[in-house]
Amino acid sequence: MLFRRETLDGIAAGRITLQFRRWKAPAARTGGAQLTSIGLVAFDRVEPMALDALTDEDARAAGHPDLAALKAELSARDGDLYRIAVRPAGADPRPALREDADLSDAAIADLLGRTDQVFARAALELIERFPGRRAPDLAAELGLETAIFKPRVRALKAKGLTESLAVGYRLSPRGERVLRWLELNI
Repeated sequence: MLFRRETLDGIAAGRITLQFRRWKAPAARTGGAQLTSIGLVAFDRVEPMALDALTDEDARAAGHPDLAALKAELSARDGDLYRIAVRPAGADPRPALREDADLSDAAIADLLGRTDQVFARAALELIERFPGRRAPDLAAELGLETAIFKPRVRALKAKGLTESLAVGYRLSPRGERVLRWLELNI
């Protein structure tokens, strides 16, 4: 789900507890969470609902001044209407994860799981050699399109192996440890 900054600030402050979206298929699920710029946002309940069942209270809980404003926003979109109960669910876990480099060989193998280890090694080696280099330049070094490279590096980032910079990436301590393991095992 995409959130406006003011919505995220309202969720963080506890003022916003609901969101409404029109989707052809739900893009969130009950019990799920999403990493955002304020940390994790939990989806406590995702349920379909009818537009005429919306109330002024729903609109205010979603950060709108009134029901008319909420309905106006929703009328500009297609799909079924969903009511999503949201709440802050904690800090971004990646900074702590990046620092946790005390991993056994078995833990690294488990961490990498189904990851393409050949790509992981090549990407981590490039990032180590060229911290701060733009993603398109790194992708070109590997003979990949940027649109293919970036999501694969984001998957490494989610495992705490890299950190995004204003431009490019750098290895985290965890990423350095995993790269050393990959160099010995791949």
